[in-house]
Order: sequence, then structure tokens, then C-alpha cells
Amino acid sequence: MAEHTSSSITVDAAPEAVMNVISDFPRYPEWTGEVKEAEVLGEDERGRAEQVRLLLDAGAIKDEHTLAYEWIGEHEVRWSLVKSQMLRSLDGVYRLAPLAGGERTEVTYQLTVDVKIPMLGMIKRKAEKVIIDRALDGLKKRVESGGAQGSATSGTDKDGN
Repeated sequence: MAEHTSSSITVDAAPEAVMNVISDFPRYPEWTGEVKEAEVLGEDERGRAEQVRLLLDAGAIKDEHTLAYEWIGEHEVRWSLVKSQMLRSLDGVYRLAPLAGGERTEVTYQLTVDVKIPMLGMIKRKAEKVIIDRALDGLKKRVESGGAQGSATSGTDKDGN
């Protein structure tokens, strides 16, 4: 069984605002760094992504892969690998926990990666940790800078449209 890596961060926003950024895949290239393209390939009956194609460029690792998403309630999303050139498996989850009356959110990101090329477990876990930390930092900055504006609850984007 593969080992996973996880980390948490506190975001100064309600869980809904955090999930709005997490679920806005076309905007991932604006805040994730490694994701250069993101395309939603299929949606569920609520309009949430079920499959997403991602083009990654993380320096030495360049890959195009497709992930399947499962939405569990309003505070959790899981994903698993459908296809990839470099990866054997990629399983992850974002879990959101409301704090301070719902105005802050603890975000936990868990990730398990298995690559097709041989790699020491220690190196793989370090890579997972870097991916997680960058993703959480980017998510926090995006949400707290108003990147969640234009959500279904506001009805308008940051330009008032």
C-alpha cells in the first residue's frame, strides 16, 4: 500500500469561498504555478467537474494527465488518476473544516503519487510535500485576495458582471 503525504493550512475565509476556488479548474493556471492548462472534460448534475485534463510543467516533471473527481458533501473533494504519461497513480483529497464560526477554514490536502519511473520513497514523499505546500500556499493567497469572488453566492464577478 502506498504511503500518503498530507499538510494543512488555515485560510481566512468561509469553506464555501475556499471550495469555489478549488472547484474553478479553468483558473488553476492563474494560481497553482505548475498547472499550465486545465480543461473540464465532464460535469455531474450539479455542474461540478467529474473529469479534468491538466497539463503540468514542474521543471523536471512535465506531464499531461486526466483526473476523476468525487465530491463528498460541501467540504471534501477526492481525485484519482484516469490516465497519464508519467504517473502510475495520483490520489488526493481536499478536506475543509470550518473554524471561528465559519469565517476561517482549515484546509487539509492529502496526496499519494506513484510514478512510472523508479524513485526512492524518500524523494517521492519530498516531492509530494513540495506539491502540497505550494498548492496550499497558492490556494490561501488566491482565496484571501478575493479569487473566490464571482461565486454562486455573490452572483457577480470582481468586475461587477
